[in-house]
Amino acid sequence: MRIALIFPGQGSQFVGMGRDFSSKFSAARTVFEKLNKTLDRPLTDTIFSGTDAEISNTVNSQPAIMATSIAIYNVVVEQELIDRHFISCVAGHSLGEYSALVANSSITFEDAVRLLDIRSRAMQESMPLGTGGMAALIGKSLEEIEKILPELNKYGRIFIANDNAEGQVVLSGDIDVINHLCENYKEFKIKRAIKLPVSAPFHCELISSASKKLETAMESQIFNKFEFPLYSNVTSKKCESEDIKDLLIKQVVSRVKWRESVENMIKDGINCFIEVGPGNILANLVKRISKTMTTISISKIEDLEKLKLTNIK
Repeated sequence: MRIALIFPGQGSQFVGMGRDFSSKFSAARTVFEKLNKTLDRPLTDTIFSGTDAEISNTVNSQPAIMATSIAIYNVVVEQELIDRHFISCVAGHSLGEYSALVANSSITFEDAVRLLDIRSRAMQESMPLGTGGMAALIGKSLEEIEKILPELNKYGRIFIANDNAEGQVVLSGDIDVINHLCENYKEFKIKRAIKLPVSAPFHCELISSASKKLETAMESQIFNKFEFPLYSNVTSKKCESEDIKDLLIKQVVSRVKWRESVENMIKDGINCFIEVGPGNILANLVKRISKTMTTISISKIEDLEKLKLTNIK
């Protein structure tokens, strides 16, 4: 069995995520303690018992999701539920790439927290609140969405932000065009258009200022050689540790090529995808991309039984 570890991004968060792992395993509890110490604020209070609005705030959700993913990952490794020798590659969706880098021993957990704190603030402040947004479109292929963009451009600037799976594409743009699309999606023969609860139009050129701020923060960051191949959101292909700094900077304003990344992993022989972190969004996307793949999502403590039953050591 050839395993890919995949780590979720923004939108997977929920109040209480990781609390069960923290209460039972010191390996998880230590991660959340480091999170608070690095940020110099009690973010775990928000993660474990805050409100939906608080945990969905970009400045909170990005480091919180990464910390939860690594807390769960550390438990999985400590309990020897996955032998690291069986891991063939790693990947993460948007901020999930930072989780993948920590699991890959390329950066420390503390460095990932620091970078995500800067990244999330820069992305949130990149446009005045209420002027940009995102929408998930269901039922149209990437090529079909590309054909309707010229028509939508009459109402504002709009870009493809995520190519998640066949029939699931996310757009970013000015709020006027996002609102128009969500109110009139049937005119474009789109099955569903869901406005996303985000503070800015991520992964497009409208937030180029955030990319520049992250570039400044990255100047002194060192990335160690990867233990496992990592598939980049920007290229959808394996990348080298020497290139990851530039790719993370570009990722802020680039399309997340998740569908292509998964397809490339499958072409390279991956037949089991294990999502580590809150929710099961990525596992479900993999199922949409290929129904023949083994997919496991480890989000809650009872999910550890899935690894025991699969016996992937």
